[in-house]
Amino acid sequence: MIARTEDYRPWLIQKYGGTSVGKLLSTITESIVPQYLNDYNVAVVCSARSSASKSVGTTNLLLRALACAVSSEEDALTVDFDEVVDLIQNEHLSVADSLPSEAVLQPSSSEIIQQLRQSIVAECEALRRFLGATRVIGEASDRTQDRVLGVGEKLSCLVVAAALSLNGVEAEMVNLENIVQAADKRSPREQQAAYKQNPISFLQGLRDAVRDAILQCSTQGKVPVVTGFFGSMPHSLLHTVGRGYSDLCAALCAVSLGAEELQIWKEVAGIFTADPTKVSTARVLPMITLEEAVELTYYGSEVIHPLTMSLLNKEDINLRLKNVKDPAGAGTVVYSTTPSPSPTQTPGSTGMEMSRSLFMTSHGYYGKEQAKRVPTAITTKDSIALVNITSNGKLPAQAFLGQVISILGQHQLSVDLASSSRQSLSLAVSAYGSTNLSDAIDEALSELEEFGSTTIVPKMSIISVVGHKMKNMVGIAAEIFSALASARINIRLISQGASEINISFVVRTQDALLAMEVIHSKVMQIPGHAERQVSLITGEEFSSHLPHHTGSHPY
Repeated sequence: MIARTEDYRPWLIQKYGGTSVGKLLSTITESIVPQYLNDYNVAVVCSARSSASKSVGTTNLLLRALACAVSSEEDALTVDFDEVVDLIQNEHLSVADSLPSEAVLQPSSSEIIQQLRQSIVAECEALRRFLGATRVIGEASDRTQDRVLGVGEKLSCLVVAAALSLNGVEAEMVNLENIVQAADKRSPREQQAAYKQNPISFLQGLRDAVRDAILQCSTQGKVPVVTGFFGSMPHSLLHTVGRGYSDLCAALCAVSLGAEELQIWKEVAGIFTADPTKVSTARVLPMITLEEAVELTYYGSEVIHPLTMSLLNKEDINLRLKNVKDPAGAGTVVYSTTPSPSPTQTPGSTGMEMSRSLFMTSHGYYGKEQAKRVPTAITTKDSIALVNITSNGKLPAQAFLGQVISILGQHQLSVDLASSSRQSLSLAVSAYGSTNLSDAIDEALSELEEFGSTTIVPKMSIISVVGHKMKNMVGIAAEIFSALASARINIRLISQGASEINISFVVRTQDALLAMEVIHSKVMQIPGHAERQVSLITGEEFSSHLPHHTGSHPY
């Protein structure tokens, strides 16, 4: 049995997604977690299990069960909530039965598995009773949804803790489903107002309660296995934060414990220069800045929840994305861009601080090398419509844009990019959540036409070229648009963000893939397959084609 000792070791937070827990449990509990225990105090944060994909995972099944519970008899639902709970229970019992019978703790292994089975059944029976009471009431409040969704993370953590224990690592679930109420005694309405005003400040107010809950487990010599669901949040965690709440919970654990690093374990190698499913020559970025990662997330890449990175940045904690399928891989480190005056190591500075300083300086984020930088990554956001409006003069120019954005917002439409003059607007618009983009625009059109002539151009995509301090990349915009022109790609809207981190533009969706490939090759200077073959034929060193910031990219 591996027990936790009392000597000082820095904290390391590891977060595992639902599909990783569902498909690669043995890798996590037999290999990854144990290898860090000699050097770190490790806390594990888990999402609800997904044995196949998120769409059929535990969280979606729980939402389905809740929908069944509050539906009227006339609703054409195919199953009752009892059947959905049975699916969840049987899935987790099956996992319990599949855990290794020949475990390290042979005398106790059967007890661990039996206790796990009992805990799974108890959680599911409690859920069943709660859903029954919800059916009587006939509606689900925000806290009702939180109570139901939290079951998924609890079941996942019970399984992971048992699997670790069976492999000789004492572990125990730490349940954060009521941590908000433990830390914040204000009314739900006051909590909601506080969160809306300053989300980071609200989350930082939970730190003491989170730290105490984890340390209570850790001081008993056990690895804390923390529920990625925390609550109850005002207006429900799912609505307030979205599906990235387990990443945010892991960040909250990291800042609460003053962790050295937060690791997000997924089934991909890290953050790529482009979507590797679309651009075959895309490569893993060994390092990237927090601001760049936020921008990539906003414009279509599934990197990490923006609040997660903002919370870590406040405490200067590094984030590392790693691959469960390749634990030895370095992954991608996400740094904050706090400038360091010198890359030299000073007394008391850590290797991580040294690494960051060297990275920032040598890759042109600061200092004399800035002019040599090329963009870091490129991403695309599809399902965009272009809305063009020419004012009829009913509104003054200063009110025109605000009124149009307000109308779009009322129909669950978000303005991602905008270009305006005194009399006209051109807006790249996407739909919130599950809202149908075409239907929402049709509904908004009559209201928009009250203020001017309106045309809609569907089937568009936003391409965003991201790089820190792009204003210092002399001629970069000209390079981008020249490359697109050479590929005969027409640009419908152009925007450079005030953050100076991205240049974004709108093209037809049918041209988006070619646009990404052209920029990836010609502007970011990452050769395509044909160019690589030419290099091999001529004997030219392939490394000479690498952009300034990607010299250490794996191939």
